[in-house]
Amino acid sequence: MLTHLFTGFASPLPSVGINFILTIGKTTRQQKKGVQTPAPRVAGPSGRTPYNPLMRPSAFAVRLFLLASVMACTVQAWCQGDEMGGRVVLVLPFDNRSGQASLDWIGESFATTMNQRMRSAGFLTISRDDRVYALDHLGLPAGFKPSRATTIRIAQTLDAQFVLVGSYTVHDAQVTAQAQVLEVNQLRMSPPLDQTAPLQQLLDVENILAWRAARQMDPHFSVSQNTFIAVSSGLKLDAYESYIRGITAATDEERVRRLKTSLDISPANSEALLALGKTQYVDGSYDDASATLARVPSSDPLALEAGFYRGLARFNTAHYADAEAAFAAVANKLPLPEVVNNQGVAMARQRKDGVALLQRASAADPQDGEYHFNVAVSLRRSGQNARAKTEVDQAVKLRPNDPEARELQAVLAGTTPPSGYDPQERIRRTYSEAAFRQAAFQIDQMRAARIASLPAAKQATEYASAGQDYLTQGLVLEAEREFQSAVQADSKSSAAHLGLAQVRERSGNADEARREAQASIQNGPNAGAYLVLARLDMSSNPGAAASDVGNALRLEPTNPTAQAMKNALQARGVAIP
Repeated sequence: MLTHLFTGFASPLPSVGINFILTIGKTTRQQKKGVQTPAPRVAGPSGRTPYNPLMRPSAFAVRLFLLASVMACTVQAWCQGDEMGGRVVLVLPFDNRSGQASLDWIGESFATTMNQRMRSAGFLTISRDDRVYALDHLGLPAGFKPSRATTIRIAQTLDAQFVLVGSYTVHDAQVTAQAQVLEVNQLRMSPPLDQTAPLQQLLDVENILAWRAARQMDPHFSVSQNTFIAVSSGLKLDAYESYIRGITAATDEERVRRLKTSLDISPANSEALLALGKTQYVDGSYDDASATLARVPSSDPLALEAGFYRGLARFNTAHYADAEAAFAAVANKLPLPEVVNNQGVAMARQRKDGVALLQRASAADPQDGEYHFNVAVSLRRSGQNARAKTEVDQAVKLRPNDPEARELQAVLAGTTPPSGYDPQERIRRTYSEAAFRQAAFQIDQMRAARIASLPAAKQATEYASAGQDYLTQGLVLEAEREFQSAVQADSKSSAAHLGLAQVRERSGNADEARREAQASIQNGPNAGAYLVLARLDMSSNPGAAASDVGNALRLEPTNPTAQAMKNALQARGVAIP
């Protein structure tokens, strides 16, 4: 459940989450600092392929992944040692064996889809940006096809316990794919997992292989295959193809064109919206970026990252109040130092008092000289020169070659400032997605340990509540994972069976939905389960639906869904008993 607190949901973090987030990895981001304008697109360190400095992960991202296993092992409920083999997963692009270069995009499609599903399934996944960085770090081109030995080396660089590799062919409009799971610690490769379907069902193939791989890595994984398939049910393949071609494009121009094409087909694709918005931001098209990123719904898992970059876009066009609001919305759910700092800086640009926020950022990352500089600037502006001098002294100690900090230090020591001297707080222009995902994963581990110590019925209650939170946001895979845990804790949990009924209903499995709803009612009559049954019967058996709606209303007379269904049935001439 706690992962959703990092991905755009309504609830703020609990205090343990805030403390953990604010302190994770706070001394390893030196190369990100001091960037005052978006960097242009340049050749990568190896000079081989274009890359985007804004999106390229730093060593911070890699180090966070290196922390994953060590930190997870402090949590007994998840640290299963040799049995589980860890939870960090690297998915590599599948190898194109069709002989058709025009189908290369499918290889990245497999990696993207399976990476997303692994993350939803509760694994800590390594993103495409992190993977590209690792290849570059090892001196390998982005499109390199690694041998098994090199694959192991890449996995060890990123501290992955599992690597998913595979290949595909396309013949007569049929796609045949094969996936294997490499257990890095055991140097053991799983038997091949094969799947064939018409090319138009490519996403089903990817989702099924992801499900089978999840079960290979975790034999106890209990989410159904149909739920994996249902996640992509609303996504059009041509839109997804344009999205994949966009994120792998060699130039910004092609990237923007492909992503816009994807959005023309599927306007609500949040992944494409975020990718396009970030590209527009890097290109300096700040108004366009702001408009694009604003289209990502606040409840979407990508809303936090979109909000961060939207805040930067508004800041760069001097819309400081809008920037403050955007950063505040992110900080309310995920108060990493760079987010809190930016909220404070946006306030300062409006001549509002942002000292408290800037101090929070500095306290969370005391080895960051820029945060100390920002606090010093704000304190000086409010006339607190003695405190400002303490802060700028620390800033200079940490960054002795920072000319602005040294000048401010001299002014606070008594040197006459230049005419019009008015130093400004510095915005932080990088967002560490790796930090967010790492923190979310670790808090999930702590939550699992806490729940494991509760009585079975209480465990089921907590898991079912988490599942409903996910379900409210449309995350059916994550929801089922929680409901399955609830059933495992207490097979008689009415709420757990209700949740599974709702998941089965959404994934189109009417028979299973009916069975789970009936199990829920048997363990404790409830309006939700009766309404699932009513929806299943609404078209084919309105009399039965009316009976179920009547039962729901007897339990919850003001239930708005039941009332709406009652009105719909009565409009068709069906009486409610």
